[in-house]
Amino acid sequence: MSRRREEKLAERADRLAEEQAFRAAAPGGSGVEKPGRKRKAKAVEDVGAHLAPDAVPTGAPAPSDRNGRAAGAGKSGKAAKSGKEKAPGRTKELFVPHRGWYGVGGGRVGYMDPPTMWRATTVQACGMWPFAAGSGSPMTGVPLGQHLFTGATVCGDPLNWFTRARYISNPSLFMLGMPGLGKSTLVNRMLIGLAATGVVPLVLGDLKPDYADTVRALGGQVISIGRGRGGINVLDPGAMGAAAAKIGGEAGEVLKAEAHGRVLNMVAALVTIVRGRPMDDHEQSVLSAVLHHLRERTPQGRTVLLPDVLRVLTEGPPRVRAVTLDRGDDARYRDAVDPLHRSLLGILDGPLGDTFASETSTRIDPNAPAVCIDISGIGEADTQLTAAAMLAAWSDGLGTVAASHALADAGLAPRRWFFTVLDELWRPLRAASGIVDRIDALTRLNRSLGLGDAKITHTLKDAEALGTDADRAKARGFVERAGMVVCAGLPRTEMEDLGKVVGLSRREIELVSSWSSPPGWGVNGDNEEPPGRGRFLIKVGGRPGIPIKVAITDAERHLHNTNTRWTPNEDAVEQAAARAAQQVALAAQEGVLPGGPGGPGTEAAGRWTA
Repeated sequence: MSRRREEKLAERADRLAEEQAFRAAAPGGSGVEKPGRKRKAKAVEDVGAHLAPDAVPTGAPAPSDRNGRAAGAGKSGKAAKSGKEKAPGRTKELFVPHRGWYGVGGGRVGYMDPPTMWRATTVQACGMWPFAAGSGSPMTGVPLGQHLFTGATVCGDPLNWFTRARYISNPSLFMLGMPGLGKSTLVNRMLIGLAATGVVPLVLGDLKPDYADTVRALGGQVISIGRGRGGINVLDPGAMGAAAAKIGGEAGEVLKAEAHGRVLNMVAALVTIVRGRPMDDHEQSVLSAVLHHLRERTPQGRTVLLPDVLRVLTEGPPRVRAVTLDRGDDARYRDAVDPLHRSLLGILDGPLGDTFASETSTRIDPNAPAVCIDISGIGEADTQLTAAAMLAAWSDGLGTVAASHALADAGLAPRRWFFTVLDELWRPLRAASGIVDRIDALTRLNRSLGLGDAKITHTLKDAEALGTDADRAKARGFVERAGMVVCAGLPRTEMEDLGKVVGLSRREIELVSSWSSPPGWGVNGDNEEPPGRGRFLIKVGGRPGIPIKVAITDAERHLHNTNTRWTPNEDAVEQAAARAAQQVALAAQEGVLPGGPGGPGTEAAGRWTA
C-alpha cells in the first residue's frame, strides 16, 4: 500500500470519528444519522451550544445559525413566552483525534513516532514473560549483537554452536573483511564471553598486539617474545613433560614420546626457516639421536638447550655416529653432520639472535584463565624471526593443550576447552610454509583436540600470495572446512569469489558489498565511522546469512583499541605543554620575548601565555 493511500485512509477514519463525536455530543442524540446538510448544521449547532465555557476562545463570536442569529436565541424566546426554560444538557468534552484536526491549521500529522523499544532479559522483565513474539535468531553462545533487520538479539561462537546447539560440525570460525571494520573487535567479544564460561582463550602469537590488554583484564598470562624481551627454549618439553612425569606408567611414556616428536619437529622447522628448504631425512635421524642422548644424560631439573646439541655433534658419541653410517671414519661423520651443524649455528648466531638459545623466559601456566604470547616487539621486516616465534608459540601452546587433555583423561585434572585466535592470518602464512601445515592440521583435528579456533584475514587473495601451489591449496581449504564464516565489508568481486565457496545469494552479496563503502565527503571527521563498521554477515552451511550489528561497550573500547598509534597520548601532550610554558616563561625573564624584564613590549606582557 502506498504512503499516499495510507494517509487518505487515516484522514477518512479521523473524519468519521469526528462526526461520531459530534453526534454523541448532541443532547439527547441517539446516534441516528439524518440525511442532507441539516445533519451537519444540526451537529455544529449542538456542539457549539454545549461547549464548555472555557473551550471558547476569548473574544470569539458566539456560534450562529444560517440566518445569522445567535445559536439558541430562538429557543430562548420561546421559553420566555411560555414561561418555561429547558434544562441545559450535560456538558461534554470536545473530541480531538489522535492525529490532530483535519483541515488547515488543525495540527494534523501524517505519521506518529514509533514507541521507544526497550530490551531486557527474562530475569529483569520476568513479569512480562512469555513475550508476545519470539525471535528466529540463534540464542546459544556469546551475545554478539542485534539482527540488522529485526532487532532481535543474536548469540553465537564456534564452541557453543558445536557442543550445545549442534549448528556446525567443526568448531572453527573464518572471518574476512576490509581493515578497520571491527573484525578483531567481534572476536575479542567472543574471547571475553567464552572466558566467562570457563573456556581458556589462547592467542598464540599476538602480532599488533590486539588481545594482550584483554587477557590481562581477564587475569590471564601475557608472555612477550622478541629480541631483548624474552625467548623460548624449543627443546623444553614444557607442560607435556610435567604431565608425563605426573601421570607415569605407560600413559606417561606415551606422552614423553609425543613431547620428543614435538621438539624434533620444532627444531626441524627452525632449520627450514634458516635454510629456506626442508631438512634431509638422515639429518632428522641424527637430530633425533642427539636429543635422545641428551635426555638420558641430562640431570633431573635441568633442560636441554640448543648449544648442548652443538656440543654433542662435536663430540660424536657412538649413538649419534651409528645413524650417520660413518663406519669409524671421522671424515664420513663430519660430512654427514656438518650441514646440520652449520644450520644450528645459524639459528644461534644468525637472524634469529638469542631468542631460542637460552632457557624459556616465561613458561605457559596450564591453570591460567587465558594466555597471550605477544610477539609485537618483532619488526615488520623481520620475517624469519616472526615465523620462528609463531612456530615456537604454537608448538608450546598446543603442547599445553595436549598436556591438559592427558591429565583429564587420567582423572588428575578437570576437562578444559580452549579457544585459539589467529589474527592477521596473512602474515604467518607468508612467513614460513611450516605455519600453513600446522594451521591445516589444526582445522582438520580441532574436534579431537578439544580446541576451537578463529582465523581472521582480509580477503581470499591472501592465500594466492603464498609461494607454492601446495601452500595455496591448503590455505584455500581453510574457508571450506570452517564451521562458521563471518563476512565484514568486502568488495563485490571478492564476495562473488567467496560465494563460489560458501554459497551466497545475490541479496547477501549486495548487502555485504555496501558495507565496504567509505563515509561521505560531508562528514566533519570527529567521530564519523564507515557505514560498514560493526556490521557482519554470519554464514553457516547453506542456511541464509544472519546480518548483525555490533555495538561495543566502553570497557571493550578501552581494552581493544586497534588504533593506539593514532590515539594522542594525553600525558605526553600535557608534559609537552608544560615544557613549552617553562621555555616561554624563561625566555620572557631573559628579555628575549616581549613582556620580559627590560625587553620591548613590556606593556603587553599579559598577552603572552603558554
